[in-house]
Formats: sequence, structure tokens, C-alpha cells
Amino acid sequence: MALEKPGLLLDEGAYIAPSAKLIGDVHIGRTSSVWFGAVLRGDSDKIIVGSESNIQDNAVLHTDPGIQLVIGDRVTVGHLAMLHGCEIGNGSLIGIGSVVLNEAKIGSNCLIAAKSLVPEGKVIPDNSIVRGIPGRVVGQVTDKHLVMMERSYQSYVARARRYASCHV
Repeated sequence: MALEKPGLLLDEGAYIAPSAKLIGDVHIGRTSSVWFGAVLRGDSDKIIVGSESNIQDNAVLHTDPGIQLVIGDRVTVGHLAMLHGCEIGNGSLIGIGSVVLNEAKIGSNCLIAAKSLVPEGKVIPDNSIVRGIPGRVVGQVTDKHLVMMERSYQSYVARARRYASCHV
């Protein structure tokens, strides 16, 4: 099957695990990583992942026609997360098993707790902690959270470098 918008673009230092699948119009930023079993389907519209971000194991990223998926810089997308046609701001962390739906906008430095659901069109302000189904702002990110989120993305940049050097 030919895709209407083929166009995988990997910036310098990007790491893609062997079992990850990137399909269609997908751009992975500098030193970002996509891990085992993750699927990024840019077959309906573009998926853009900024620099130093990581898409962890078995995450699913997809779009609908006319609705791009944009992930900022230094973002962690946890294992089994599902992102669909949304925007994730710089420095945010999307917890394990969370779902963020079409046209939702997550601000910068947000923490979306594990197993949370951010519904279609929901706008989450910068520096928010979101939890629940449906996800609600339950607090503000503190310096302690920011340090944890920074360590998360930095550890994945380092891990990707190690895996790439071993050709894994």
C-alpha cells in the first residue's frame, strides 16, 4: 500500500529501536528516541517530535486528517501511552498508560499522571498536574517535579546513545 504522505525525517542523533514502527509523515528531532514496540502512524497527517524527547515502549501515536500531532522538546511519553492528534508542550511528562485525544493541548512542564485521560479539545495550562478519567488539573508542578521530569528525558537521551553505540 502506498502512503499519500511518505516522509520519515530523523534529525542527528535520533534513535529508533528495531521493533518501533514509524509510518508516513513522521519527523523525529535531534537526540530524541522511539523505543521498542512504539508505533508512530503519520499516515493521515504529520507527527512531529521535538529534540531530546522520548517515546517509550509500546506507545501509540496517530493522527486524523487535518489534525497533526506535535510533541515539544524534552518531553517524556511513558510506556503504553496513546496520543492522538494532540499537542504536548516542552518539558512535559505523559505518564504510563495515559491517553491524550484529538486537539487536546498540554502546556509546557505539565505532568499527566499514569492512566489519565485528557479528552478531545481539552486545554491544560502550563505547569499543571493532571490526574484521572477524565483528567482534571489537581495541582501545580513544583521544583521537585521539574527535576524529576528533567532527569527522565536526560536519562533517555543517554540511554539512546548507549543503545545506538551497541547497534541495538
